[in-house]
Amino acid sequence: MSMQSEALVKADIELRHVQKSFGSVDVIHGLDLTINGGEFVVFVGPSGCGKSTLLRMIAGLEEVTDGDILIGGRDVTDSDPARRGIAMVFQSYALYPHMSVKDNLAFGLKIAHTPPAEVEARVGAAAEILKINHLLERRPGQLSGGQRQRVAIGRAIVRKPLAFLFDEPLSNLDAELRVSMRIELARLHRELGNTMVYVTHDQIEAMTLADKIVVLRDGRIEQVGTPRQVYEDPDNMFVAGFIGSPRMNFLAARLRDRRTVEVAGASLALAAELGAAPGAIQFGIRPEHLHPGADRPGAIAARVDFSEYLGNTRYLYCVTGSGETVVAEQRDGDDFEPGQPVWLGCEPTQMRLFAKAGERLR
Repeated sequence: MSMQSEALVKADIELRHVQKSFGSVDVIHGLDLTINGGEFVVFVGPSGCGKSTLLRMIAGLEEVTDGDILIGGRDVTDSDPARRGIAMVFQSYALYPHMSVKDNLAFGLKIAHTPPAEVEARVGAAAEILKINHLLERRPGQLSGGQRQRVAIGRAIVRKPLAFLFDEPLSNLDAELRVSMRIELARLHRELGNTMVYVTHDQIEAMTLADKIVVLRDGRIEQVGTPRQVYEDPDNMFVAGFIGSPRMNFLAARLRDRRTVEVAGASLALAAELGAAPGAIQFGIRPEHLHPGADRPGAIAARVDFSEYLGNTRYLYCVTGSGETVVAEQRDGDDFEPGQPVWLGCEPTQMRLFAKAGERLR
């Protein structure tokens, strides 16, 4: 029976008030999270936010200071990594250089005294899924980076785990190969259906691969949601600024009443009434929701500082009258030159307002 046709268990992963401390320093602060069976969940955040530490605790490579970890409904908090039913793929391929691809794939199964016929079947099925049948007799030194990463993933597949854990697996690949490997990983998840947890600092990987994104900062969860939810409906300024490239624009503003906001000298009508008291706030809008024009009364007045042409689009880096920088995306129309005045029209439904402390106003 091929691996594609086997019914694989889709194991839930549950973190219950998980905490991690190194001495007196707390790096993970009592996290609660449920990853549903079969989901592709991506942990994303800046360097030092705790995403790799969290993954290593799920794997059993880091001890949990406090809290519980359950995989498939079983408490594995104190279990050895080999008994958790997971397979991990690292940034480094960690292949045995003196062994063939086939032997690398089979090594763990042989150590576990798996019957030879089953070893042959699992290796063959994994090679077929990853399209590396023609590489089985080669050694790692004869492979490209992408091929070696496929072998590392294949070594995880043959174990038939309850869940896959990926720790920045594409970081060592060049930009073009990362794109093709993202497609490979998405296809792999679709074919296998296992629970997959993936760590990256690359928001493009997070947005393109995830069913659900977990945005982390300083050992805490800032938001959990689909790629669309964290991009279009961020809970705070950190998420709004971290997800998206170029990042969301933020401008000092004042809520005049529940339907009007004053920002950069313009008075803008909100799409819906806001349940917040008048006062100083932060105004947010993404570059693609600003519409540059030569004469747009009621829009934000600015001056072009720099124009970045990217072929299919152009980014205008502008300065408002108050000296704040704002980026607008221009997909058509006449070119703007540095120093030229520009009016930036805002889509009311795409305005995002935040309290001065950073939390979203709704």
